Amino acid sequence: MSAPLVAIAAGGTGGHVFPGTALAEALTPRGYGVAFLTDRRGAEMAAFGEAPTYVLPTAPLAGGLAIKAAGAVRLAAGVTRAALLLRRLKPAAVVGFGGYPSAPGLVAATRLRRPTLIHEQNGVLGRANRLVAPRVSLIATSLPDTEGVRPQDAHKVRLTGNPVRREVAALAERPYPTRAADQPLDVLVLGGSLGAHVLSQVVPAAVALLSPDRHERLRLTQQVRAEDLDAVRADYIHLNYKAELAPFFADVPRRLASAHLVIGRAGASTVAELTAAGRPALLVPYPHHADQHQLLNARALDRAGGAWLMPEESFTPEALASRLADLIDTPATLAKAAACARAVGHPDAAVRLADLVDELAGRNGGHREEAA
Repeated sequence: MSAPLVAIAAGGTGGHVFPGTALAEALTPRGYGVAFLTDRRGAEMAAFGEAPTYVLPTAPLAGGLAIKAAGAVRLAAGVTRAALLLRRLKPAAVVGFGGYPSAPGLVAATRLRRPTLIHEQNGVLGRANRLVAPRVSLIATSLPDTEGVRPQDAHKVRLTGNPVRREVAALAERPYPTRAADQPLDVLVLGGSLGAHVLSQVVPAAVALLSPDRHERLRLTQQVRAEDLDAVRADYIHLNYKAELAPFFADVPRRLASAHLVIGRAGASTVAELTAAGRPALLVPYPHHADQHQLLNARALDRAGGAWLMPEESFTPEALASRLADLIDTPATLAKAAACARAVGHPDAAVRLADLVDELAGRNGGHREEAA
């Protein structure tokens, strides 16, 4: 008898693809086969390994009327192709990870009445997940009280967390690095992605406002966009302050393990890694998303006591310097925030999602379940 197959619909960006690949890694030891439904960009990421990968036509339903009409035509073509594919593959379940590349497979699966699961990485359902949420079997969320879920769909919601890399999940077993007030505070600034120019401007200016004795107790590692690197380096040279700067760090899990504090945006993957590792953060949400999902992500962790939300309009050198000064001087504050971050983390999120697939496939009588 052949292994039951799970079709995973994910594409577009790493934020959607990597949770899908993490689920695949959790499903394989349970005896499932996996196939990926994706778009051209997802296929080009080469994240799916040797698993069968099917590229479906799709497009976002956003923009002007003509763009929306063209997107609707491509989506319809993708749904038709996905339906033919799913009839042939006969998956035990279809799992979608949001973003418009997931829509054709999920829409086709619901029309074929296949067991379906969607996973939302952010604190609000994205457009594609909102489209299919009324029709799917289960809705997995990364954060409590995810917005955009209809009241009549609340019974389908399960809080699983957002899968993270194995190296980050392993940090859940390592204690937060304690420090005395006279010892260096290790700060990791993660800001190399879209819209993080503000970090290049504000962080060096905040360091300039700190007293010399606090400079000696601040050890800074900062990810800087390539186009900002020379200017930021010049700022620190002018201050006679030594910071480690790079446009990309290949060893973020290792750096996260030794960090006492993280400063960065509030994307879903960032928040998931912070909570899995139990690291406190100053979060500056990207302000220009239509649904403000980064604001909701940051607010959830702020309310849990694991981070401090600093909206970009109030993220000034003075405000950051004041916050850093307090945290340099009071290690207990950061230790408490680290414990709060860890308390809401789900380093086993991929396992929790695999449990839901087992439920849909009828392979167990129950699973660890936590309603949002």
